[in-house]
Amino acid sequence: MDYAQAIILGLTQGITELFPVSSLGHSVILPKLLGWDNIVAAQSAQESFFLAFLVGMDVATALALAAYFWRDWVRIIGGVLGSLRTRRIETSDARLGWLLIVATIPAGIMGLLFEHAFRTVFAKPLLAAGFLFVNGLILLAGELLRRRAEVRAVAAAHGLNPSGSRRLDTFEFREAGVIGLFQIGALLAGISRSGITMVAGLVRGLDHEDAARFSFLLATPIILAAGIYKLPDLLGPNGHGVLGQVFAGSIAAGIAAYLSVRFLSGYFTTRTLTPFAIYCLVAGAAAAVRFAL
Repeated sequence: MDYAQAIILGLTQGITELFPVSSLGHSVILPKLLGWDNIVAAQSAQESFFLAFLVGMDVATALALAAYFWRDWVRIIGGVLGSLRTRRIETSDARLGWLLIVATIPAGIMGLLFEHAFRTVFAKPLLAAGFLFVNGLILLAGELLRRRAEVRAVAAAHGLNPSGSRRLDTFEFREAGVIGLFQIGALLAGISRSGITMVAGLVRGLDHEDAARFSFLLATPIILAAGIYKLPDLLGPNGHGVLGQVFAGSIAAGIAAYLSVRFLSGYFTTRTLTPFAIYCLVAGAAAAVRFAL
């Protein structure tokens, strides 16, 4: 991997990890389109320099998210610690913190057990293109389902915010657990973690702004934990000869992730997932045709 490849993949990771279009899917598809055969081969190998590269991307993206939401995290962590002292959940910040913990557990366990296996089996360009198309269908389905009367009834039953949607602090713990289960789909290259989490929130009555906020907050500990867990890949033999490239790519990923979450936090106050769904359908179909020929 040279420095240009590292920076391009870092920028791609930082943007597509938060945009609902699958960072892993793009990191598999893009090198194939650009003819980077060494990276394509490394992605599905049991051990390779690409594993070390992913560690840097994960940590940089998580740190960018933590930097953007640092005020939220101060309140959330304070709320959780306070609830442990009093043994009661008395504030919305404490409740949000415990919801994030519950939602992190399913994806965390499945990622720990199966991330490596899923990456080596499914990180293939043609499969990633197919799953990117499926991701587009999931986003479209979320937009259609959120308009159903049943979803509006769920929102109304739990209290509405000024936008007419459900308040995030009314989420139940079992619902957070289901959202965590939804995130398991992101182990497949082409399925977006942020997208599938947002869809799960939308169909339970959240508006786009709160669904995106919950998705971004939930991504922070999961991505950071994945990076820390895989640190041996970076510090061991897989990282030999590529530490400079990993550092350059990580800086690019961190900057791109920070700018992306800043943009999307404003975007989803008034906009929907539909443009991203269309992009995934078109890009996934075009890439699938290209790789099948």
